[in-house]
Formats: sequence, C-alpha cells, structure tokens
Amino acid sequence: MKTIDFVYFNAGGGHRASAEALQAVLHKERPGWRIRLVHLFDVMDPNHSFQRITGFAPEDLYNQRLKRGWTLGLAQELKILQSMIRLAHPTLVRRLQQHWLKTEPDLVVSLIPNFNRALFESVSTTLPGVPYVTLLTDLADHPPHFWIEPDQAQHFICGTPKAVVQAREMGHSWSRIHPTSGMILRPDFYQPPTVNRADARRHHGLDPKRPTGLVMFGGHGSSTMLQIARQLPNHQLIFVCGHNLALAQQLQALPSTAPKLVLGFRRDIPDIMHMADFFIGKPGPGSLSEAVHLGLPVIVVRNAWTMPQERYNTDWVLENGFGLVCKRFGAMRPAVDNMLIRLDELRANVHRYNNRAVFEVPAILARILNQSLQAATEPSIHEPQPYDQSCLTAS
Repeated sequence: MKTIDFVYFNAGGGHRASAEALQAVLHKERPGWRIRLVHLFDVMDPNHSFQRITGFAPEDLYNQRLKRGWTLGLAQELKILQSMIRLAHPTLVRRLQQHWLKTEPDLVVSLIPNFNRALFESVSTTLPGVPYVTLLTDLADHPPHFWIEPDQAQHFICGTPKAVVQAREMGHSWSRIHPTSGMILRPDFYQPPTVNRADARRHHGLDPKRPTGLVMFGGHGSSTMLQIARQLPNHQLIFVCGHNLALAQQLQALPSTAPKLVLGFRRDIPDIMHMADFFIGKPGPGSLSEAVHLGLPVIVVRNAWTMPQERYNTDWVLENGFGLVCKRFGAMRPAVDNMLIRLDELRANVHRYNNRAVFEVPAILARILNQSLQAATEPSIHEPQPYDQSCLTAS
C-alpha cells in the first residue's frame, strides 16, 4: 500500500476542498493507496498554542477579512507574510522533518502556496527519493515565491496553460510539469441534476421562466452581496451566504420586486447552480471553475480590492469569453443588463470548456510514483519524454 499525503490549510476554502475532492476520487480509483490529509498548522503547532493564546486559529483572521471584504492592501501584506516565512524557515523545516520521519509517506502533494520551499526541503532532506508535488489551486502563480519555487527538483500540476508557462519560465523541465484541463472540482459537480430546473425553481418560490442570477462569495459570504442586492431589486437572484447567518438575515429583509432565494451554507451547490442562468461573485478560482463547469457565464470585478493571486482569473474570464469583468460592484445593474443581452453567446463559450482535472490527477500521481520507483531501482534511468507543448494553446 502506498501512502499519499495531501498538505492543506483552511485559509479560504479551496485548498481543503481540493484535497477532499481528490481523496474521494482516489478512494475509488486507487483502493491500494492510503490517502492522508495533513493540515499544515497542526504539524507546525500540534498543541494549538497559537489558538490558546490568541483565541483564534492562524487562518481565522484571513477568513474574517474575506467575510467583511477587507482585502485592500493584501498585496503588501503578502510580502510581509513571505518575509516572516523566510525568517522562520529553519524552524519550519525542522518541525516538518520530524513529522515526515514519523509518518513516512511515499508521495507528498502540497495544495498550498507560500510554504513550498520549506515543505520541499523538509521532504527531500528527510526522505530522499520521495517525490514532492505542488498542485496549484489557483489558475496561475503570483510570483515571486507564491506557488512555484525555482531550483527545486519537484513536480507541478497546473490547471491552465498560463501556469504551465510560468513553471517553464522558472526553469522546470517538461518532465516535471503536468497540465490538467482545469481546477479540481468535487466529484458531485459531474453528476447530472437531480431535479428539473423549472421544478427546482418553483420548489424554492422562484419564477421558472425568469432569468436567474446566483450571487455567491465563498463559504463566509461577503457584505458586498448587500450592495449587489440593493442595485438589483427587479432581478430574480439566489444568494448563498455560507456560514454568515447575519448576512442572510439582512439580505432577506431587503425589499425586492422580483422573487429571491436566500440560503446559508449548502453542500448541494451543484443543484443550486443548476437553477441559475449566470453567476455573480469574486474571481476565486474555485467558484469561477464551478460556475463555468456547470454552464454559467460569470460577472466578476477586478480592482484594488481584488486579491493579488486572483487578478489573473479575470484575464482568464475575458480571454475565454466566459463572462464580464467590471471595475466595481457598484456597476452591477448595467453589467447584468449586458449579461442578459449576451447570454446565449456567453453560454456557448462556457459549454465548450471541459474540465476533468479531478479525474486526471490520479493518473499523474501514479506516473510520478512509478517514475520514483524506477529511479530507485535503475540509477541510470533516462528522463521521460517531455509533454506535448500544444497544451500551451489549449483552452
């Protein structure tokens, strides 16, 4: 039995969600593998001293800022965070080395940014020959030192041609760069809808014939949703507020002339998305990929408040014709009017997108494991042939 460790943290929901999605698929496709989810901060602080002293987990401050929309200045704060990580590097590596010595995985896969230098060094020095993989859960890197580090003999799994190009520009060989057709989505996003769209809308008190927008800002919602609701009282909208009960109550209390549906945290997001015609939200890689995969054109905003690692995502939307990009959420009314005019055109574009990444990654990991086994038994093994560079032009 091979043991595969997926390293994640809870800053935002995408890292853990991707790890859990892969774990679910691998349980079915690779029953001989043991999949472990490794929470980075549990390894770094096993006694949870930080939480006992401060009253909150290391990721909580970041998640609370997302919830309130306080994202201005994150680009500068990212540089401070990376400086702190560099100062703590020796300590990080030592604690990780102790963890790997105790757990001895056969393959380590990182689904987190910023810590890949320490993770790689700890694996390579403690368990020589054990491959290390960084699986980007963003559509592209945000250099320097975010996802892709130079001069590390490791593998990269990239969900867009842009990320592939970035890895090559950092000096990594084709044999260590593994393109996929998109971001990791939960397996239930590939299941057919359980109910008819019109019936589902009626069940939730919506007009089955009226164009419907889905407004969603991650698992903690955002106060920006109130601003959007006030601009669009005449449009039928579904608001998913996640764990933000106060936001849901405020949205429910707002007057509107069109039917609306306000929901809290839901696991059945694919069914909710099947009720909608288009998506409004922040340009996060997970929510964008989910919406496009289920045929929803998107409306997103790019401005000074957009998180630096998500700014390329708006280029991805425009380059592929997947939707509209605005400069501010205060311009939602004309954006929605434009969306409804172009709905058929934009729907055709998103329907051409075929993301099967969650089913592609198991074969990639198996190939990496096989190569490491061959390298251990055949010291003179040649490098495998490079990937077909036509992936750089794939959509």
